[in-house]
Amino acid sequence: MGEKQLMKGNEAFATAAINAGCRYYFGYPITPQNEVPEFMSRELAKHGGAFIQAESELGAVNMAYGAAAAGGRVLLSSSSPGIALMQESISLLASVELPIVIINVMRGGPGIGSIQPSQADYDQVTIGGGNGDYKTIVYAPSSIQEACDMIAKAFDVAEEYRNPVIVCADGMIGQMMEPVALPDPVEAVMGDDIRKAKPWALTGHRGERERHAMNSVWLQQDLLEDYIDAYWPKFEKAQEELPEWEEYMVDDAEVVYVAYGSTSRIVKEAVGALRAEGLKIGLIRPKTLWPFPDKAFEKVGSQIKHVISVELSKSGQLRRDVRLAVEGRAPVSLINRYGGMLLDPAEVIERTKKILEVK
Repeated sequence: MGEKQLMKGNEAFATAAINAGCRYYFGYPITPQNEVPEFMSRELAKHGGAFIQAESELGAVNMAYGAAAAGGRVLLSSSSPGIALMQESISLLASVELPIVIINVMRGGPGIGSIQPSQADYDQVTIGGGNGDYKTIVYAPSSIQEACDMIAKAFDVAEEYRNPVIVCADGMIGQMMEPVALPDPVEAVMGDDIRKAKPWALTGHRGERERHAMNSVWLQQDLLEDYIDAYWPKFEKAQEELPEWEEYMVDDAEVVYVAYGSTSRIVKEAVGALRAEGLKIGLIRPKTLWPFPDKAFEKVGSQIKHVISVELSKSGQLRRDVRLAVEGRAPVSLINRYGGMLLDPAEVIERTKKILEVK
């Protein structure tokens, strides 16, 4: 880790990717992540990399497909409606098992929506808008520092699982400034070293291995079924090995909030204020949205009697996964804003007291 320096979120994201060995970036401008391509356009070439501003998000994701197929460490970034345009090709990337890291700096929707922060892309990134049987691994940072750490990890996880990994931030984290200690740079794998490190990559066989290709078309249904069966165990492995979460004042809690991203920081303030009033309340913060940290909820139904999902979405998208994890052992309530509106600690406290009928 380097010394701490004050950085804007989006620029820190881009720097963390370069330090992680990313040398290929493809993107298209969209608020509130525009500083990522702006930074990459200026800095990536200094590290021997290549930046291309595509003609659209569709162009960007398919250019990224080509670079990833050749074994490069590739970053894509966009915001909510831009990620929506990439969904078909994210399914394609998963089907041919290509590692790629995608940053989604979420904004309000649906459709073009607003340019204000939101968390209404939860379903988009965890369930996916592409077709077929696949998953994307999803990290959800609550600070710029954590985002940088997760981006560094995301490249390694993407290559270990040969699968797209999404780092799901929001407009607040992308646009704010915080002190950050950037992860130490790693040496980028380039040129002939790619053939040794990534034998699956399309680098040309040069008479040293069998020819191979990447194929996403299986017209015989039994062959497609066999292909899915062959890669699916990695998702089961991910569910066992990758879930991460933070517990905050949960040891004696009788009520717990569930929140992720920047919203969790607001919730922590509410926890402190309600604790001062004598309410035993804590926070479970998912760091991975998929795989979801079901094991974090094992105390619900015995010690924990009520769960409250706090999120920036209308329908309670996070709450759905919380309910599945709780398995009916306790009620799961919702505190939310949406459309780019933010919560503050006072509103969280007021609505919590109404839910729990506490005066």
